Amino acid sequence: MSETDPTSIIRIARESGASEPVEPLNLGERVRALRKARGWTLEQAAQQAGLARSTLSKIENGQMSPTYEALKKLAEGLAISVPQLFTPAAQAQVTGRMTVTKSGAGQAHATVTYEHELLAGGLTRKQMLPYRARIRARSLEEFDGWVRHEGEEFLYVLTGTIRLYTEFYEPVEMRRGDSAYYDATMGHNVVSTSAEDATILWVTSLS
Repeated sequence: MSETDPTSIIRIARESGASEPVEPLNLGERVRALRKARGWTLEQAAQQAGLARSTLSKIENGQMSPTYEALKKLAEGLAISVPQLFTPAAQAQVTGRMTVTKSGAGQAHATVTYEHELLAGGLTRKQMLPYRARIRARSLEEFDGWVRHEGEEFLYVLTGTIRLYTEFYEPVEMRRGDSAYYDATMGHNVVSTSAEDATILWVTSLS
C-alpha cells in the first residue's frame, strides 16, 4: 500500500467496525414472519407454495425439517431465493447514536497527494466513513498507481475545482457543488485544477 492511498484509513475504520456474532436462525419463525409480512393465512401461503396446509404448519412450528424440494417451493411461493429463507430480516432498531465533529476537529491523516480529515471518529461500527480531504496533487503522475478499495464512494466538491480520474471513464472536470458516486473497486484518483488546493467531502461505504 502506497502512502498516497487512502485505503489505510478505510481499513482502520472497517476493522474497528467488526460485526457482532449472528444468532442461529429459526427457520420456522423466519417462514412465519415472511408469511405474516405478506398478510397471508396458512392456507394462502400453502397454496402459493404448492404445499399442504398441515406441512406448512409443521414447518412453522418446528415439528418437521423440510426437504430441499419443499424449501424450493416455499421460496418460490414467497418470491424469494432459498438462501433468503435462512437470512435474518433486518431489524429496525433505534440506537440513538450521534456524534458531532466541529470544524477542524477531525482526525488528520496526511499523505503526499491528499490531506484527510476523518469525521465522526468517535463512532465505532459505522456503515460509512465520511472524511474531508484537501487535494494537494496537481497531476496523475504524482500517484503510485490507482487508488482502489472495497465499497462504494460519494464525492462532493466543497471548494476549488478538481479533475476526477477513473479507470473506465474519461476524466471529469468538477467544481464546487458537483458530486460523483462510483464503485470504489474501480481505480480512481483526484487532482486539483484550481490555483489553491481544492477541498472535497468523501463518504465511503464500509459494508
